[in-house]
Amino acid sequence: MGQIARKHILGVSFLLLVFLTVGSALYSTISWMFDEQRMPLSKIVLQGKLEYVQAQDVQQALSHMEHIGTFMSQDIDELQNVITALPWVAQASIRKQWPDTIKIYLTEHKAAAMWNGYALLNESGDIFEPDLAALKDEKVKLYGPQDSSHKVLNTWKEIAPLFRPLGLTITSLVLNERQAWQIILDNGIRLELGKESLKERVNRFITLYHQLGTKTEQVSYIDLRYDTGAAVGWFPEQDLAQENTDD
Repeated sequence: MGQIARKHILGVSFLLLVFLTVGSALYSTISWMFDEQRMPLSKIVLQGKLEYVQAQDVQQALSHMEHIGTFMSQDIDELQNVITALPWVAQASIRKQWPDTIKIYLTEHKAAAMWNGYALLNESGDIFEPDLAALKDEKVKLYGPQDSSHKVLNTWKEIAPLFRPLGLTITSLVLNERQAWQIILDNGIRLELGKESLKERVNRFITLYHQLGTKTEQVSYIDLRYDTGAAVGWFPEQDLAQENTDD
């Protein structure tokens, strides 16, 4: 074997040794970075203007995951899916901070109304289902068929201001299966509005309400499902007398 051949073999052997050394170091580094005993995700930093979501809610949600990886291996999308499943969470922005921290910025749903007695609507009319007992203030009660939440909420937003000059507020707004509207006011009067000309019929009620004056306390319901005019239902005299006695 010539001198040139020996030099070539030595050169190849040295290069192979370098590759093995670098490969071994790289493998050791990657193994170390993915070793859950060495680089566990162990800290959570919760941020955002939060009223209903608590740190323990997030911790509990993460604890239900089958497996939480290391700083390097954990999929952020998986964490995001788990956290956005929390009832009050509208959006979640998650990032890792070296070496062991998850930073979570949350945006909560803003409750606009109660929906069908079991859920809430946010300001966009989307349904979410938290514990209603945790709600900190009263909300208007809206009811409607499936897939009508946006329509009912928008209708409430449009007509609620019409009652304010009377000093009245809507406590319940109902859209039934026949697409007819019903309103319950905070003074107990029920309005039957039918399917059409909703604002016109509300304005007709406002005119009638002014005309009734002090008699409004005797009104049980007003049926406005007519082209003109309205039918007024009155409380029986004995019911009014009992109510005054109770007061």
